[in-house]
Amino acid sequence: MFNKKKQPPIKSLIAEGTQIEGNMTFSEGLRVDGSIIGNVLASEGGASILVISDSASITGEISADHIIVNGTVKGPIHARHMLELQPKARIEGDVEYAALEMHQGALIAGQLRPMLGTEEKPTLKLAANNQ
Repeated sequence: MFNKKKQPPIKSLIAEGTQIEGNMTFSEGLRVDGSIIGNVLASEGGASILVISDSASITGEISADHIIVNGTVKGPIHARHMLELQPKARIEGDVEYAALEMHQGALIAGQLRPMLGTEEKPTLKLAANNQ
């Protein structure tokens, strides 16, 4: 509905209480409830989604198609399609996104940079100009 692409399934989980040190890559979907010190990068071959829960923290670079943050991130974020910042999101680092949804309460200490030209946008026509 509303031309939304189907999200890939979340097939991996970093559980609360788990701490990982080192870079990691994933495909399709990953949910993080624990702690990661290192880069978290989605494979570019297919659609990807990364969910960072309110109990999660990541220190390092993050890159995926669709990223949902409700925890803490210290490092740059690259959302190739969509970035959703939930109310408990705390980000220290620059954020690059194609589309952004930010809820009240989310905090960003860094620069916001839209990725321009990543997908074709429909022409905007103002109602006042349609005479």
